[in-house]
This record gives sequence, structure tokens and C-alpha cells, in this order.
Amino acid sequence: MDAMIQAAQIAVAASVLFVWTFRFHNVLKEFSQFGLSDLTRNLVGASKISLATLLIVGVWYPAVVFAASILMGVFMVGAQYHHFKFKSPMIKRLPSLILMILSFSIAYFSA
Repeated sequence: MDAMIQAAQIAVAASVLFVWTFRFHNVLKEFSQFGLSDLTRNLVGASKISLATLLIVGVWYPAVVFAASILMGVFMVGAQYHHFKFKSPMIKRLPSLILMILSFSIAYFSA
């Protein structure tokens, strides 16, 4: 089970890091579409990148995993809220939904 949780940690972290670095143009578009400020986008981005880093570090230091996964899950709940509020199609909601489920699963099994 530990190997599956660690794989989920790496998957969530890699996904978040990929989106916030290589797919940043999508982030710019979505935050603009949702009417969120650049400051909000930058704070969310810095927080998600930090949490993704903690999920990776958690492979060697499990004490940080619970808090990092709960907070990442909360960010994904926020993403789901905004997608729902702006009636995004399911294909746009799916990535944050999967990451939310994985984040809360990591927290549950690492507690």
C-alpha cells in the first residue's frame, strides 16, 4: 500500500508541476476567465508548487504528507468550485477532480 500512496504522491506532484510550468498559458487563460487577479494566481501557483514539492519530499519524510495532501485537496476543491460556477465542460473539470480524489486518498491512507 505504501508504494501505491507514494506513486499517487508523485503523480499529483508531477501533474501540478507540469501544469504550472509547461502549461502556464492555460493557467493564465483560466484565471482570467474566472475573473481572478494576478496576485491570486501567483499565490495559488506558489502554494501549489510548494505543496507538490512537499509531496515529493514526503516519499522520504512521511510526516509532511498528510498536511500537504489535505491542502492540495482543498486547492482542488476550489478549482472544482470555479469550474462549476462558470459551467466549464466536464473535460475541463476532470483533471482537478482526479487530483482532488487522489489528494484526499493520500491524506486518508497516510494518516
